[in-house]
Amino acid sequence: MRRSEFLRAVDTEFDARASSLVNDLGLTALHGRTAVEALADGTPPRQIWLALCAEMDVPDSRRHGVGRQEPRGR
Repeated sequence: MRRSEFLRAVDTEFDARASSLVNDLGLTALHGRTAVEALADGTPPRQIWLALCAEMDVPDSRRHGVGRQEPRGR
């Protein structure tokens, strides 16, 4: 998962709360760091995404394969 895919997944899943969650929510799996802090520290976006999903009780069915854009038509 790329950073852009992570941000798109967060926006899609959490909508209006997305910005607040990535900036303010300390994630247990990341030793209390926020998503923004973890990204700045070099933590892989996929690891942050899964930690955020676990913290927010996102069902497994919505955790995998999100954030990807559809391929462009040729």
